[in-house]
Amino acid sequence: MTDSKGMLTVIATILKQAGKNIVMPAFHACIHASIKTDGSIVTETDLSCQCFIQSKLAKLDASIPFLGEEMSEAEQMACLQQSQGRYWCLDPLDGTSNFAAHFPVFSISLALIEQGIVQLACIYDPVRDELFTAVAQHGARLNGTLISASSGKHIHDAVGLVDFKRLAPGLATKLLLHPCYRSQRNIGSCALEWAWLAAGRGQFIIHGSEKLWDFAAGSLIASEAGCVVGDFNSAPLFPASTLSCSVLAASDPVIHASLKLQLDV
Repeated sequence: MTDSKGMLTVIATILKQAGKNIVMPAFHACIHASIKTDGSIVTETDLSCQCFIQSKLAKLDASIPFLGEEMSEAEQMACLQQSQGRYWCLDPLDGTSNFAAHFPVFSISLALIEQGIVQLACIYDPVRDELFTAVAQHGARLNGTLISASSGKHIHDAVGLVDFKRLAPGLATKLLLHPCYRSQRNIGSCALEWAWLAAGRGQFIIHGSEKLWDFAAGSLIASEAGCVVGDFNSAPLFPASTLSCSVLAASDPVIHASLKLQLDV
């Protein structure tokens, strides 16, 4: 645990440096975005942030492979398949569309996966200076203070985080027209949605296809805060063999069971 806590302190410092010295100055300046082959956007800040963090992690321990969002898919899959279960997983700027639109909701997300399981997680929100962290089997924290997901709510009182854009049309229509919950939001940063779920700022997440770097850190933080985490079939998100999967997470088992019935899976 001592080694894990020490490493977590170091990577938290790295993410804070990236947020304060790279992301926030760029956010207050003119932002230029370009379109990637998958239709998503990328900015110079995404690339600069990934380069900075990758170089810092290499100095920390050059033996640990690195998987970042701004690598090619071939490089990402090679890392996933050849890392022997140990690698860093980074989203250097989660919520790039928000960032490029000067909408202040985005984050930096980093996880360390060992033997296919997330062991360390760190999500930094540079706008609010909020640092969400977790070490496997040792709880989740916000700025060093233990946090837990909200529990005891009935599904009809629940507010969730739903990305309708990435759901099958039939399911999206069902959730819109016949919701079993009170209301839903989509803040445009998957990592922050996980972190906010862990901190009790909502009761569930439904997402049709999150990328590995979207959920790697957040899934551990949410799990350590007491959430039920998995895909639409209740299968665990790790070990991961692909770069994307569906996500169904809830603040407690009762809400999770209600959502599972709603999703009809």
